[in-house]
Amino acid sequence: MTLSLRSFIESLERDHPDLIIHVEKPMNPADFEATALLRHLERADRYPLVVFDRPLNLHGEIASFPLATNIYADRERCALALGLGREQAKLPLSLEYGEREQKRISPLVVSRAESPVKEVVKVGDDVDLREFPIVRHHHMDPAPYIDMTPVMRDPDLGAYNVAFLRNMYKGPRKLGIHMSPRHNWHISRKFEDRNEPTPVVIVVSHHPAFHLGSLNVSPFQTDDYEVIGSIAGEPLRLVASETWGEDFMVPADAELVIEGEIPPGVREVEGPFGEFPGTYGPQRVRWTIDVRAITHRRDAIYQDIFVGHPDNWVLGAIPKEGSIYNRIKGVVPTVRGVHLPSSGVGRFHCHISVDKKVDGESKQAALIALGECDFVKHVFVVDGDIDPFKEQEVMWSVATRVQADQDVDIIKNVKGNTLDPSQTDDIMGAKMIIDATRPIQRPFPERIRVPDEAMDRIRLEDCLPDYPTSDAGGAGS
Repeated sequence: MTLSLRSFIESLERDHPDLIIHVEKPMNPADFEATALLRHLERADRYPLVVFDRPLNLHGEIASFPLATNIYADRERCALALGLGREQAKLPLSLEYGEREQKRISPLVVSRAESPVKEVVKVGDDVDLREFPIVRHHHMDPAPYIDMTPVMRDPDLGAYNVAFLRNMYKGPRKLGIHMSPRHNWHISRKFEDRNEPTPVVIVVSHHPAFHLGSLNVSPFQTDDYEVIGSIAGEPLRLVASETWGEDFMVPADAELVIEGEIPPGVREVEGPFGEFPGTYGPQRVRWTIDVRAITHRRDAIYQDIFVGHPDNWVLGAIPKEGSIYNRIKGVVPTVRGVHLPSSGVGRFHCHISVDKKVDGESKQAALIALGECDFVKHVFVVDGDIDPFKEQEVMWSVATRVQADQDVDIIKNVKGNTLDPSQTDDIMGAKMIIDATRPIQRPFPERIRVPDEAMDRIRLEDCLPDYPTSDAGGAGS
């Protein structure tokens, strides 16, 4: 079955209704009403996928497009999006992602007639971004933002790169775009060096597997369309764009696609914007996008990410967990798990568990994590008896197995992330490794435990049959 956002929503409504809610009341996303509701749910420790059935567009009218958001705030939904069971939402999900990320599935080119995203095509003066329920997320955001996945194509090798980048509404046919010095930034710089506009396609809405796949940590000039296919488990169907034809292919099963160009040498004020760390990225002079075409399904669903909240953090964590695990396993084969917790905004903190065989392996694993993903800032390495997905266990290990003068390393003058609010330099920062593993070469007190025989003999469901025993899911897991 071809994957689509609507098929995913329908499957939740049918098989997992506790993971999705609909809001029928008209809401104005551009006036913070959507994010206010999401914040109320978050304070109640609830993280459902939310569909606003009657959101207002930027004309102030009931939009023709329902708004779906908070899709990734629960790891169980992410597991379902990749065809796994809800019970596989933690370590199995990360390991499955990592296994798929190593493969490649070539895209499948289809005709316009076979492409739902071509059901409605608007070009030139017919384009009007105000038709959509674009969200204004936080109080200092100067405008609504499309915070989804722009696609660019490397002009040298032709590889497609997909990434989450923020796009500020500037007018009916104009957006602003912020790029950190990573893959899309390098592609746009190549075009600008040639004094050519950079083609860009914003995939606003697609199946969650598409967006999870777009956050893979593969090397620059890897074709992300191939990686996304491997993450989704089927070829990504592509169709020629309206603006560049077969020179730039777009996802045929997307709900909504925006085509545009970044003009060379043009910069305008953009931001501030409430970013993934939960703080504002500062106002800067940044690139713009001239929108050339919009194509969408006739009954398209508009998608948004609740940036700076679990919807954003869990989405960012899962792909990196799998990729980092793969790289570590090549050098430290006893690695048991990798987790980027929501307490570290799904990027800055990394928990690694290893069955250490010799002293030094734990630090080697940490160095690989830091080198693999420049988002990672603080690495906590724990023994195999510690569950990296349970933060209390990780912190217990830090409390009982760490001496700061022996087990903490600071690495200065390393490339960090431009959105890290603690950095005093726009690019350079510091990294920290906390080795919370027991030493191999000297005795160390054993961890207390109830005997396994007793644990097997005494079962909670036998003693307390009405007591809930399942672990709670959600963003904190």
